[in-house]
Amino acid sequence: MTYRIALIPGDGIGLPVTEAAMEVAQKAAPGLLETVTFPWSCETYLQTGRMMPEDGIETLRSFDAIFLGAVGWPALVPDAVSLHGLLLPIRKAFVQYANIRPHRLLPGVQGPLRKEGFDILCIRENTEGEYSGAGGRVHVGTPDEVAVETSVFTRVGVERILRFGFEQARKRRGKLASVTKSNAQKYSMVFWDEITDQLAADYPDVEVSHYHVDAICARMVMAPESLDVVVASNLFGDILTDLGAAIQGGLGFAASANINPSRSAPSMFEPVHGSAPDIAHLGIANPIAAIWSAAMMMDHLGEAVAAARIMAALGATTAQGIGTVPGQDRTETITRAVLAALD
Repeated sequence: MTYRIALIPGDGIGLPVTEAAMEVAQKAAPGLLETVTFPWSCETYLQTGRMMPEDGIETLRSFDAIFLGAVGWPALVPDAVSLHGLLLPIRKAFVQYANIRPHRLLPGVQGPLRKEGFDILCIRENTEGEYSGAGGRVHVGTPDEVAVETSVFTRVGVERILRFGFEQARKRRGKLASVTKSNAQKYSMVFWDEITDQLAADYPDVEVSHYHVDAICARMVMAPESLDVVVASNLFGDILTDLGAAIQGGLGFAASANINPSRSAPSMFEPVHGSAPDIAHLGIANPIAAIWSAAMMMDHLGEAVAAARIMAALGATTAQGIGTVPGQDRTETITRAVLAALD
């Protein structure tokens, strides 16, 4: 069987890490991946006024998966334009409502906490909440200017992401932490808490804990080993997963998957380190997050053996001290080491 993969390398370091990830994935699963590259980026926006063509979503719909390198070049295009012009439309159009980010230390990586043994799976609601895009501005440019940004939480949206979290916890260590700020946000977050409690009755084998977002930030630093699956809204999940990346050694290890659990449309896989324009020309971008994301893609496609081979090769590489320190090793050096470990 061959899987059709849409590659969107994007901007900055997205190009070299996408190349590295696909080279590793192709070697781990020879003959299984057919890739098509789409050069949609901030450069595309500067040339055409759009981050992707008008028919971009329909073009992507026929693929089995999408792999995104990175998007953004804020010196040339505002982040609000690049994000809302490419990444968010794909997530929403393909109902990729579950953003999954694993946080654990690879062998040989020493995180800033000097702690080992934690394995956290953060699940972020990915299509509504605080990033719904509902709002507007009036009296622009005057002293009376007003900006309104409205969070949108639907029962369907909250229930499906929580149920997804419960299912993941059931497959792992049976613990789910639901994150809100319901002491301050008495409508949307109390709503989230209530649905969590309602669903918990369907999962008596899962231990459920409620955390306010500030409290779980502290727990991720002080006792990360106590956490298993963490489920949060779009904004809170975004913040918590950057903290998770920090404790696992940095954004160079931050892999992610934007999943459509029903498989009615393609899912998208991406490292979350951003385009890093400041180092884009230096050849020192760490491709590990992208390669890890490729392993998540292979697992989602049903190629568990290939995914396991990629993760074993990553572990063997970092165990040698390669790719463990930001900027120490070149992109090519790390990629060659992972490819060698696959042998």
